[in-house]
Amino acid sequence: MVDHCTVMIERPSPNCDPRPADAPVDMLVLHYTGMKTAEDALARMCDAEAKVSAHYCIDEDGKVTRLVPEDKRAWHAGASYWRGETDINARSIGIELVNPGHEFGYRPFPEVQITTLTLLASAILRRHPIPPRNVVGHSDIAPARKQDPGELFDWPRLARVKIGLWPEPAEADSTDVPNMLAAYGYEPGEAAALTAFQRHFRPARVDGVADEETAGLLAGLLAIAD
Repeated sequence: MVDHCTVMIERPSPNCDPRPADAPVDMLVLHYTGMKTAEDALARMCDAEAKVSAHYCIDEDGKVTRLVPEDKRAWHAGASYWRGETDINARSIGIELVNPGHEFGYRPFPEVQITTLTLLASAILRRHPIPPRNVVGHSDIAPARKQDPGELFDWPRLARVKIGLWPEPAEADSTDVPNMLAAYGYEPGEAAALTAFQRHFRPARVDGVADEETAGLLAGLLAIAD
């Protein structure tokens, strides 16, 4: 349920299955829909042949659609990795934010959409033992394939209300960047992980260069990570 926010529309998706009995729900994964319209995205997530879904979808006007109950495994992460885990669907809640994405005209996320997201995400965090470093974007867990929710997403705002983390720079050596990326949770040896990190934590310059600023942000993040 979304606390003090908007009416929840139920639109059940067939694209789900039982969670493994031994899998905790300890991740929250944020996406953008990357399709031309909200209805296109919802229709796809309810199409059994598409084999994709999410637990929730938030429209640009703040309207929330629930597609999969939280006790079920939605199919939103695909091939992915985070902190040694590869079946991310089994242990996560997935939220799609309606946005055309980089392919169809990426644009800022409206205020009402982000306000609704903060309410929904806060409620999810109260229901499940999700540590801050496990609040991630799709690009964090699948950096070679995905860019969402992208560099226009306001991660600092979420961190200010204890949804995820946001670092203050610390002293660090840029040669340590690959090890620090792996220590935080990114897949070791994944070349695209650096770009994904910058897209999340240094969106002003997403260049894939392991410079001192990137190293400092990583060090600051590791200092506050659970």
